[in-house]
Amino acid sequence: MNISKPQQRTLHALAQGARIELLRDDHGRIVAAYCITGEGWRLSDCSLAVFKALKKRRFIASSGGGPYRITRDGAVNLRAQVDNRVTARGG
Repeated sequence: MNISKPQQRTLHALAQGARIELLRDDHGRIVAAYCITGEGWRLSDCSLAVFKALKKRRFIASSGGGPYRITRDGAVNLRAQVDNRVTARGG
């Protein structure tokens, strides 16, 4: 299944513990979607269009009114990517 690069980046962040939080207007309509990483940073690739595409494909879901997180289908369709995190080496 074809997934755009911003969608891939968002799914990778979600797989590493990020969450998507929504901003709604006074009428309850979604006006913005923010992907917040586990460290508290905001992912710039995550837009309202990316959120809608991932939700339409059921790669993300919200449980109990909480923030959106990656689903099992999203994790299965995620392409492998080299983890570029720096880890501490034991001495």
